[in-house]
Amino acid sequence: MTTATQDPSGFDGAKVALFLGRRLLLIQRNDRPDIPWPGQWDFPGGRREGAETPFQTVQRETREEVGLTLTPADVIWQHRSLRGDGAIVWFFVARLPAGSCVTFGDEGQGWQLTDTTTALHMTDLIGTLQQRLALWIAGQAACDPAYAGLSN
Repeated sequence: MTTATQDPSGFDGAKVALFLGRRLLLIQRNDRPDIPWPGQWDFPGGRREGAETPFQTVQRETREEVGLTLTPADVIWQHRSLRGDGAIVWFFVARLPAGSCVTFGDEGQGWQLTDTTTALHMTDLIGTLQQRLALWIAGQAACDPAYAGLSN
């Protein structure tokens, strides 16, 4: 099975539901009409650059957007899917220690930490990301007690 750390094939981008301890990191997008989902809450990640793998994309974007460095060992789940326009996108769930220091970059309006229940009910969090988070909770979190603690 090919994983997102190895996959060099075509894909558009990658996002990560990043937990700092038990809290989920959200970024509020810029409120500009020339970008998708202006002003909405989002997860770190974005478009692929060059020949990056999906993991390298999300690793770079996370470092640029919030100053945190992910390693493959931090990833606890990954999912490949098709976007509505047919593009391949990757979704990760990763965990860093609660004391990790966020250094907000120059994209977006701000950031916050929340719990998964709140995130799943936010009306201004990008819906496809809520769906992917719910997919992880329903699958992996329900099956493995080590992950289930994050879904509360």
